[in-house]
Amino acid sequence: MSIFELQSLRSLGLQNNQFSGLLNELPNVSSCLLETLDLSYNHLEGPIPMSLFEIQSLRSLSLSWNNFSGSLQLNVIMTMRNLSVLDLSHNSLDLTSSKLKIYPHSLINQSTLSSIDLSNNKIHGEIPNWIWKLPYLDSLNLSYNYLETLDFPLLNMSSLSSLDLHSNQLQGQLSVFPKHAQYLDFSGNNINSIIPNNIGNFLTYTYFFSLSNNKFNGSIPKSICNATSLIVLDLSDNFLSGTIPQCLFKMSGEPQSLISSLLQIMAPLMWNQRLGVLNLCKNNLIGTIPNVFPSNCDLQTLNLNGNQLEGKLPKSLAQCTHLKVLDLGNNHIEDAFPCYLKNISALHVLILRSNKFYGPVVCRGLNASWPMLQIVNIATNNFTGKLPMKYLSDWKAITDEKNEAESQFIQLQLSYGSIDLERMRVRPDIYYQDVITVTMKGQEAKIVKILNIFTSLDFSRNNFDGSIPGEIGELKLLHILNLSYNAFTGQIPQSLGKLTYLESLDLSSNKLTGVIPIQLANGLIFLSVINLSFNQLVGQIPRIKQFAAFSETSYKREHKIIWHSFETLRT
Repeated sequence: MSIFELQSLRSLGLQNNQFSGLLNELPNVSSCLLETLDLSYNHLEGPIPMSLFEIQSLRSLSLSWNNFSGSLQLNVIMTMRNLSVLDLSHNSLDLTSSKLKIYPHSLINQSTLSSIDLSNNKIHGEIPNWIWKLPYLDSLNLSYNYLETLDFPLLNMSSLSSLDLHSNQLQGQLSVFPKHAQYLDFSGNNINSIIPNNIGNFLTYTYFFSLSNNKFNGSIPKSICNATSLIVLDLSDNFLSGTIPQCLFKMSGEPQSLISSLLQIMAPLMWNQRLGVLNLCKNNLIGTIPNVFPSNCDLQTLNLNGNQLEGKLPKSLAQCTHLKVLDLGNNHIEDAFPCYLKNISALHVLILRSNKFYGPVVCRGLNASWPMLQIVNIATNNFTGKLPMKYLSDWKAITDEKNEAESQFIQLQLSYGSIDLERMRVRPDIYYQDVITVTMKGQEAKIVKILNIFTSLDFSRNNFDGSIPGEIGELKLLHILNLSYNAFTGQIPQSLGKLTYLESLDLSSNKLTGVIPIQLANGLIFLSVINLSFNQLVGQIPRIKQFAAFSETSYKREHKIIWHSFETLRT
């Protein structure tokens, strides 16, 4: 604690470490001249020392993401006239019961406050009007509470640039926004209304805008394309209908507004110039995907899963060479396998599940590959022919063990920088986490944190035939393999036993013959789900290691119907 006695110390940043234990009362607080104190993202516990709130020079105090607990009398903050940033979120502080349930009214007198973070508490009801009267309020985070009322005078909040209200219980109409907002998150609420037709007029400076997981209905207003600063647009999990405005796809290549252009000049290495995320999944959108993707397309995520889209894939999609996630599953798209997308070397996730794709998965005359591809789901289509082992062997993300140790804890996420205009520096404060659905271990599961090490191939419910090639054993980093409901013949390759990372294997409902190779039981030491049922396998089940724990349903034989004459039955 003697570090707080340093007379010249003005700023102390110890965030993102492993500090633990109690934080004792500070010595000689009266002589302390600290202006900034950041202890966030540690393992500190116990009560917050009241002596912290006696440091009159303190302008910024961040204690979030710790294990602080106990009772906190927030009226002590009233004496801190210089405090402008206060972050106590993600702790277990107690005002009335287990968590904060009311607004700290002592903040009313803090006219200099520029940032308030009261997320992850149990605040109910409406946002009090006095919050909107704070003249310098720049950032407000009230996410993960129980707010219900959406009616507040946002339009007059000229200073507010970041508003995070996601994961509450907000209802009502979405009508007005802060004039200069850059970050707006209303996702995970119960807002049941249309998106205002003039919404684009309020998003001039907005680079992150999310309305996902609400009950919005009606069509997507074309005016949203006037929000030329947008980097992330997420309207997923709603009841939106009609066609997708063509201008949305063009936004991935069009130049941004003047303000964004200036930011790009100031921070060219951090600032993405154009729309990078377009997520419209799980709505009721119809029509075709227009062939208007620009030559300088900057999209990194395009998610249109779970709509009523039809027709062919647009060839111009190949110009989005920065795509990492392409999810077109659960639509009515009717086309051949999109070989022309193979020049998108950044692609990690390709989902074409439950459409009307047809024909062989063969790309002739193309040397390009998908070296980063780790999740492929082309299930429930009309693909035919043999497994494309020539192309699968080029997918380094599931074959090259050299990268396994380096990438196993790296998440697939998109991050962008923003500018703190007051201090003229870059703040990497936008993180967009992709969410996809995979069939894992016999059930559909949402993958929120996509680790680079997670790999999955789902070719089920198609018309692939022939034998399962032995080369599939070279996909050494594979975690999930599903080839069920096809027309594969021949024996199960012994080489599948080399897939030592495999957790789920489904070869059911094919025409496989022969015995179950002992190599599978010996090699698949992480296997938790196996389904070999409804084939024509013979012989004994190798009841060793993991295989000893699987039930009989994993090996159920193919149904055989034997017709007898009436005379035989009578006898």
